[in-house]
Amino acid sequence: MIEVSHLTKRYGRNTALSDMSFTVEGSGVVGFLGPNGAGKSTTMNILTGYLSATSGTVSIEGHDVLDDADAAKSCIGYLPELPPLYMDMTVEEYLDFIYDLKKVKRSKKEHIGKICRLTGIDHVYTRLIGNLSKGYRQRVGLAQALLGDPPVLILDEPTVGLDPKQIIEIRNLVKTLGKSHTVILSSHILQEVEATCGRILIINNGRLAADGTQEELAKSVEPQRLMTEIEAPEKEAKKALQALPHVETVRAEGESEPGVQKYSLDESDDVRREVFQLCCDKHWPMLAMSPQRNTLEDIFLRVTSGADKQAEKEDADHSRRMRAAAADVVDCRVPETNDELSRKEEKAAEKADDADTRKGEN
Repeated sequence: MIEVSHLTKRYGRNTALSDMSFTVEGSGVVGFLGPNGAGKSTTMNILTGYLSATSGTVSIEGHDVLDDADAAKSCIGYLPELPPLYMDMTVEEYLDFIYDLKKVKRSKKEHIGKICRLTGIDHVYTRLIGNLSKGYRQRVGLAQALLGDPPVLILDEPTVGLDPKQIIEIRNLVKTLGKSHTVILSSHILQEVEATCGRILIINNGRLAADGTQEELAKSVEPQRLMTEIEAPEKEAKKALQALPHVETVRAEGESEPGVQKYSLDESDDVRREVFQLCCDKHWPMLAMSPQRNTLEDIFLRVTSGADKQAEKEDADHSRRMRAAAADVVDCRVPETNDELSRKEEKAAEKADDADTRKGEN
């Protein structure tokens, strides 16, 4: 279990994370998404105890990462984007070293052997890490994260630089691990997150912008939409479709062919069966019907662009409050921003144009 409460991280005047809170319980794979510079790496570094937060708390399996750091870290397996490997060691030597470093209290031979078989590196066990392909190095990095069987796994870009076959293999392995571990998966490959994660966290500008399953996020950013083509009188069909339960709005999109109208339905729930039954009852030929679902890419772009606008508004409001406070101290008027000056100039120009127009009319 991971509990993050009001997490904030500042570097001087720059805020990397701002009041972030979320909880991850039980087993499963949680996708951690965000554009470059959003704060993903900072969050993961704080979760693993590598960085301290400016304020807020993080607990792993009930252990605070600052107050009970050793216990918290023993519950985490971490695979950074660049695996911490020693190229002059064999796989066997490296895993033995990490086993001792983690002070694992299990049978060394049996435990390491099980993890090697799980990650598919048992047949390269005696080879030098420096002679392995990138895909196998990623597997070795994943193996070191699994040593000690920690309940929480944090994986940062586990498939970066891999070929399609290796990506599928690592993806399947992550899904298998998600059955018995809490897995946080950070990736820029949206198809990978879509295929492996049951829940998705999206952060932007250091804030948690969205949290939920893909279906929940799709509904939150835009209503579900159903496209259909029906051969029927347009006004009658539109009125009948609008009267169906769970249909929020109906738009006629024009004819696809003579007499056949295309309709777009915003729905709060799946209404395909109701639309089909309506056409049967009315004896209206239906030529097409297809649900338009938001992809994870659609969700990501809408969430991050919306968060950008909100962040800009909050920054502008904060700047205005700071300037007002400074003005109060020196008892003077708040200076106008560039945007305010531009709007003032536009209004003055409009008034001048109106005055010129009235003079011309007179």
